[in-house]
Amino acid sequence: MSPTTRTIAQSGVSAASVYMRQVYQWMTVGMALTAAVAYGVTSSPDLQQTILDNSLITVALIIAQFGLVIALSAAVHKMSGQTATGLFLLYSALTGAMLSSVFVVYSTASISNAFLTTAGTFLAMSLYGTVTKRDLTAFGSFLFMGLIGIVIAMLVNIFLQSTLMDFIITCLGVLIFTGLTAYDTQKLRRFGETAPLNDGTAVRRGAILGALTLYLDFINLFLLLLRLFGTNRN
Repeated sequence: MSPTTRTIAQSGVSAASVYMRQVYQWMTVGMALTAAVAYGVTSSPDLQQTILDNSLITVALIIAQFGLVIALSAAVHKMSGQTATGLFLLYSALTGAMLSSVFVVYSTASISNAFLTTAGTFLAMSLYGTVTKRDLTAFGSFLFMGLIGIVIAMLVNIFLQSTLMDFIITCLGVLIFTGLTAYDTQKLRRFGETAPLNDGTAVRRGAILGALTLYLDFINLFLLLLRLFGTNRN
């Protein structure tokens, strides 16, 4: 029995609790890095203008973000713990650079309100996903199909430019990511129950992938709420 396993057994703390603590810790680190980078870019008008006004840089950042998510999701089991962590932190930093644009579009009060609302909603749904005895697997499959649907609808609306359709998509998106927070929390906790705590690399990789999952739920919910209730700068 490893020292970590003995400590858990002696303290009565479950493997799932240990694993989820690491997930939330790394998610918090990612969120803090995103906020720091967004603030840093916003504090440098020249850098912000370079990012926002240069379409090539913007496209490159978006492609890099998608590439990192795909790489972590598909190949995290082949990476070392340090590599997985580094890629997650890089993704968080790139997201921060992209999110600096919200400070140009929305008022500071709107951003603060959206963040607090997102934090409260995330906390409530994550707690629900932790304590509920209901199996959310079927619910999660339904939400995933809904997510695909709104992505398709968003692509269609690029050409239609319908304000009503945009409003409906945003409302549905809020509901979907709210539900996904509960579903993903339950899914990660169940994984944590069987996490090999004597294998530090495997636990780190799993924690990083879990942190990325909840990080994406939080960021998307934040952006949708900001889009729904945010006030543009005059």
